Amino acid sequence: MSCGVFLELLAREASPVEFEGPLVQARADGAPPAVLAELEAAKLAALRVRAVMRRHARREAELAALFDTAGDLAGLRDLDAVLEAITRRARRLLNADIAYLTLNDDAHGDTYMRVTDGSVSAAFRRLRLPMGTGLVGLVAQTAMPYNSDHYLVDAQFQHRGFIDAAVAEEGLVAILGVPMKLGSRVIGVLTAANRGERPFDQEEVALLGSLAAHAAIAIDNARLLEETRTALEELSAANEEVKARSAAVEVAARAHDRMTAVVVRGGGVEDVAAIVTELLGGTLHVLDADGARLATTDETSSPLSDEELAGVSASAHSARAQGRTVRRGDLWIASVSSGDEMLGTLVLRTSEEVSDADQRILERAALVTALLLLFQRSVTEAEGRVRGELLDDLLSERRTDAAALAARARRVDVDLGAPHVVLSARYESRDLRRRADFWASSFAAVERGLAASRGEEVVLLLPGDRPGEAARRVARELGASLGGPATVGAAGPVRGPGEVAGAHREAQRCADALVALGRRGDGAGASELGFIGLLIGDDRDVPGFLAGSLGPVADYDERRGTALVRTLEAYFGTGGSLARTAQELHIHVNTVSQRLDRVGRLLGEDWQSPDRALELQLALRLHRLR
Repeated sequence: MSCGVFLELLAREASPVEFEGPLVQARADGAPPAVLAELEAAKLAALRVRAVMRRHARREAELAALFDTAGDLAGLRDLDAVLEAITRRARRLLNADIAYLTLNDDAHGDTYMRVTDGSVSAAFRRLRLPMGTGLVGLVAQTAMPYNSDHYLVDAQFQHRGFIDAAVAEEGLVAILGVPMKLGSRVIGVLTAANRGERPFDQEEVALLGSLAAHAAIAIDNARLLEETRTALEELSAANEEVKARSAAVEVAARAHDRMTAVVVRGGGVEDVAAIVTELLGGTLHVLDADGARLATTDETSSPLSDEELAGVSASAHSARAQGRTVRRGDLWIASVSSGDEMLGTLVLRTSEEVSDADQRILERAALVTALLLLFQRSVTEAEGRVRGELLDDLLSERRTDAAALAARARRVDVDLGAPHVVLSARYESRDLRRRADFWASSFAAVERGLAASRGEEVVLLLPGDRPGEAARRVARELGASLGGPATVGAAGPVRGPGEVAGAHREAQRCADALVALGRRGDGAGASELGFIGLLIGDDRDVPGFLAGSLGPVADYDERRGTALVRTLEAYFGTGGSLARTAQELHIHVNTVSQRLDRVGRLLGEDWQSPDRALELQLALRLHRLR
């Protein structure tokens, strides 16, 4: 019967005090000692069974908690949620008042609160404990569990005022801390604590250690997951970048192929510019080394202003130094250069952003443009040498077969049988010789003529029959290219190789006369220099001089039967006296005045100026002689 009573108590999980009930009742009923001894033995056995059952139940709960924790780790999505679950289970399984988890911060050399469960103190939740200080700092440093029955009076670890104040505010007394380790490295501490003096047994230490191990695994898994996620994101970004770069390289390669094809088929810089704007949009201006425009893809667009050109010049040198495109407002500038020589500039005007890949296209275009300009220069220089050698032979007056010279001229598209003018151009600085030579060669090639350089003189043989007009044009354009005055004398027209040398000498004398007259930077032929032309011209064109200086008056006399020429002779012969002129001609002074007014209307109001008067008197003498 006694066993049955204790079995019933075990079945309903009675408290240890209730197991004293049957024994107390038996004593009250006056049971004999033998019965009391039997009941005592049965009670002790029942209590032992109860203890075993409770240990098994507790172990089952612990295993269930560990199993649940493992399940949380397997489905890890949120590290904070898993750590909170572990901390909460630690508090419940150890029947603790509070549980908390700290993580080590190697950069700061301390450990800090990460998760708490049951805490009521804000200061406690914000704690950071230097290594070796406080119970948690001790565990973090030594990697060994530590159990304190009374924290504030425990002398086994270093106390700090702010730590003890936070522990006192939280009201903690008994504290158990176990390390969270990955291999031999401690990453944090899992702690359970009570607000009363209730120590933790070894089973609780082992249980908290198991939970700490799971927490360490959770943190490491989260780290690995985050690293994997980061690696995947970086890989994805790298893949996208590789795709973008591949696409950009493909576009650049196609652009390069198209530009190369332009060079192969003999295209020009305008063809390269058209490809650039087709790919990048906007308007492309191609400038030479002096900032002059070589090509523009949109003729209707606004040209570059003087201020923009000044900025482009500075940016072009920067672009050449860096070897990269330079931005200036809505202008993207690439240098066209070869070695240390600046050949030109590409200026892309666009309101859109130009990517790095598109900048490479502009730089490739600059490289191809440089090749085209160098090729054109080489062709021009080679052709210039051929043209220069031919003109040198024409000027040398050596006995050379005229037919051979004409044949050589035809090979460079020059017809020596057609009328040509010969020009002698002078410039002031020997340093400008290369630029003058290049300009003359290019100009002669375009005009289907010849050019040669001799010291500070450039000689040109150009098709045409108006030497003065050609001289003024060359003076203007060569001067603009050199940035200084170019004085040009002209002669001709000539027909055939034999007349070129003589015309050259006359053109030189014209240039010398212009310099002597103070007309640097001007151009003229002998016929336009008045009586000076008579002195320096080989053919002494007297009729041309008379027609240019006195022709309108003589023609008027011939048409009207007047005596204006005779009146001019008398007027100059009397030293410009109206009365003496009237006396010599036997006419009234008013008639003399009227005739001279008519002369002024025919020759211009300046006919009595010293220079014009001198030419008129010479012309009157030649007219009388003829």
